[in-house]
Amino acid sequence: MTDTQTDNYDAILVVGFGGPEKKEDVMPFLENVTRGRNIPRERLEEVAEHYYHYDGVSPINQQVRDLLEVLKPALRDAGVTLPVYWGNRNWHPMLEDTVAQMKADGVEKVLGLVLAAYSSYSSCLQYREDMYRAGEASGWEASQFDKIRVFYNHPAFIKANADHVREAAEAFGGEPYHLVLTAHSIPNSMADSCNYEQQLQEASRLVAEAVGLGPEDWKLVYQSRSGRPQDPWLEPDVCDYLKEFAGGEVKNVVVLPIGFLSDHMEVMFDLDEEAQEVCAEVGLKMQRAATVGTHPKFVGMLVELIQERLGEVKTRKAIGQFEANHDVCPLDCCPAPARRPATSRPQ
Repeated sequence: MTDTQTDNYDAILVVGFGGPEKKEDVMPFLENVTRGRNIPRERLEEVAEHYYHYDGVSPINQQVRDLLEVLKPALRDAGVTLPVYWGNRNWHPMLEDTVAQMKADGVEKVLGLVLAAYSSYSSCLQYREDMYRAGEASGWEASQFDKIRVFYNHPAFIKANADHVREAAEAFGGEPYHLVLTAHSIPNSMADSCNYEQQLQEASRLVAEAVGLGPEDWKLVYQSRSGRPQDPWLEPDVCDYLKEFAGGEVKNVVVLPIGFLSDHMEVMFDLDEEAQEVCAEVGLKMQRAATVGTHPKFVGMLVELIQERLGEVKTRKAIGQFEANHDVCPLDCCPAPARRPATSRPQ
């Protein structure tokens, strides 16, 4: 399939991760997330406790609703009149149900907006596969699904994150602070076959520079690893790094979950609970910066990226040392861990 800019899409499909909204949802949701990965039951029960701590309610679905509430009128104001649908990988509204409804509504060609800013198997290609799988289940051809590009180096994404860092740092009254940027850890085997780590480093550098910090004033770290202890994942872990950093002179830290787009469960538990607790133990004052969420600059960027694929915006914005990412992934892009790249791939 060729990479074409076209205006003949029939609908926009927002694709999310999904999350439980009551206690009874938690274990079925976790089973969906880990299907085929042979995760021990006791590990699922351990993670389930994080959700039970919040009465089984993950905020991620509501955060998507909040985003849609501002994105839809922003699209209309920009002259984009396509209907907007929403489907999740792991919990209701399930992607398969949404795609079936789209087909019933007469939709034929879909532009997907995946709620992930970086390239990796789990944050890009797997979502593409999910869309095609749902389409095939409804009798659609794979060529009818496209996806907007990842946007880690879009200037509006950087500005939105920088705004939230500044807001968090205000609590320190002008005192020096260290910026700790976090992202979801992934297995080294996955990271070695994609640009996830490189893109995160670049986005982190751009945000740090935007708020006036030098190279020694910030650090990219990781959180929320799952997997077997013997398998190497991206490090350092945020809590380990905070313990190490506590030995220095600066005692103020702003933690920005730059790898996440909304303040969902892993942000709330791993940072607002565990990381905050570590900081209290080691004598650090921590302020957690908000994710981009519904920041007006972020919402405006999503509208612009959609217009870009509709052919209404010709300038593909990107800042820093890398150009704007591709719209259609190369065949060897972001393969699943321990799996050879496909000889053909849904675009």
